[in-house]
Amino acid sequence: MRIQNKQFLASILFVLISFVCEAQGGVNPPPPMPPPPPGLPIDNSIYILFIAALVFGISRKIKLAKK
Repeated sequence: MRIQNKQFLASILFVLISFVCEAQGGVNPPPPMPPPPPGLPIDNSIYILFIAALVFGISRKIKLAKK
């Protein structure tokens, strides 16, 4: 066999092997995405929480000042 024929055969085998490797794909599908964490919507009640904390802080300050 001439060198040119060997190179041609080697290049054809290289192309065919690359197609076979591409066609195999993954054996197992990727795992599903985990569920999103539960949302705690404090956006609407953040003002109420702020006012409650302010009242609590002021009342604690008054109690400590009386002692």
